[in-house]
Amino acid sequence: MKRLLVSAILLGVAALLVLTWLFWWSGASASAETQTVTVEEGATLTSLCPGLERKGLVRDCAPFRAYARLLGSSDGIQAGEFEIPAGTSQAALLDILQHGSPVQRLVTVPEGMPSILVAEKLAALPYLTGAVPDIAEGSVLPDSYSFARGEARSAVARRMEAAMAKALAEEWAKRKPGTCPVSTPEETIILASIVEKETAKPSERRAVAGVYCNRLKIGMKLDADPTVIYPVTKGKPLGRRILRSELNADTGYNTYRRAGLPAGPIANPGRASIAAVLDPEPHQYIYFVADGTGGHVFARTYPEHQANVEKWFAIRKARREM
Repeated sequence: MKRLLVSAILLGVAALLVLTWLFWWSGASASAETQTVTVEEGATLTSLCPGLERKGLVRDCAPFRAYARLLGSSDGIQAGEFEIPAGTSQAALLDILQHGSPVQRLVTVPEGMPSILVAEKLAALPYLTGAVPDIAEGSVLPDSYSFARGEARSAVARRMEAAMAKALAEEWAKRKPGTCPVSTPEETIILASIVEKETAKPSERRAVAGVYCNRLKIGMKLDADPTVIYPVTKGKPLGRRILRSELNADTGYNTYRRAGLPAGPIANPGRASIAAVLDPEPHQYIYFVADGTGGHVFARTYPEHQANVEKWFAIRKARREM
């Protein structure tokens, strides 16, 4: 009888211990708010645990590691940044570190953003590390890019450049020969950057590209204002009217001074503008001017264009812009 009683007590104690252990492993932590945990590449549970304990996410490192070996997965912890909700249990914490999705942060490059502003945007991101590398104009594909806390700025920049190289190769492979006199992918980027800066209306891209392609075909100067501004500001907004001296300056970019393409791109064009240059709208227009609604009106002859310009001037005068 005594043996049965002792056995029952021992079983009860064992059951209580198991329940206590399970409660310790599965119960809520003392953390009262969502916290961020950054796991460096090559970190282990042993090296990470003291920091988790200081944050209140782990009650005690020694039993935590023991429970992890006994009850957790054999998978290693991941590198990255993880959000740990308030009250996360020890078991759930381990699962997040082993199998959860790291926090994804985004940096967006709008269509037509020049490389000087791309570099400034990367430099201003506090979660990135290292210096911003040289970013050639026209080498970045406008898009949103994810990055992790602690990632190198150079790595993010190279992803942007790799995306442009891939997109340009794909669009170049689909080009329609003879539609526009650009003979290389590099020339395509140059003209696409002008198209990007000349219209913010997606529906106009192919029409504007068609105008510039028509001008190139007949040896006519492109006369694009953004090519005058680029050497002055490196693509940043000018903030004033273009000076006569700037229109007359032979900078290698100024398309009012020379026929043909400028010396290089004046911005980072989006994929749609690249596609527009390689498949421009077929028309006979060689002029265009703003129409007062955010778009443009196109003309085949100079007299038609002059009439459109007068209408635009009248709109600007009515708005007291001139």
